[in-house]
Amino acid sequence: MAYAIIRTGSKQYRVSPGEVIEVEKLAGEAGSKVTFDDVVMHADGADVKTGAHLGAVKVTGEVLEQFKDKKVIAYKFRRRKGYHRTVGHRRRLTRVRIEAIEA
Repeated sequence: MAYAIIRTGSKQYRVSPGEVIEVEKLAGEAGSKVTFDDVVMHADGADVKTGAHLGAVKVTGEVLEQFKDKKVIAYKFRRRKGYHRTVGHRRRLTRVRIEAIEA
């Protein structure tokens, strides 16, 4: 079984063809193609390549959708001071289907 470890959005993901992953927001509309050039490791059965041995390994995928993650709430509070603040945010994510690993 072939798989690769890619780096995108300052995180690393273990991917294989046909898999669906959620990564930090990427440019592109739903249905567009995306290529991940920053491949850290590639394994195909017993053949494992890392570092300088990778050559020109690329991982291609298709953007399925752009969406927002669940809301994360942070509540700030100082005891006995009457201070409290509620802040929150929703990360913007991209759902990608991995199509192929080109070695």
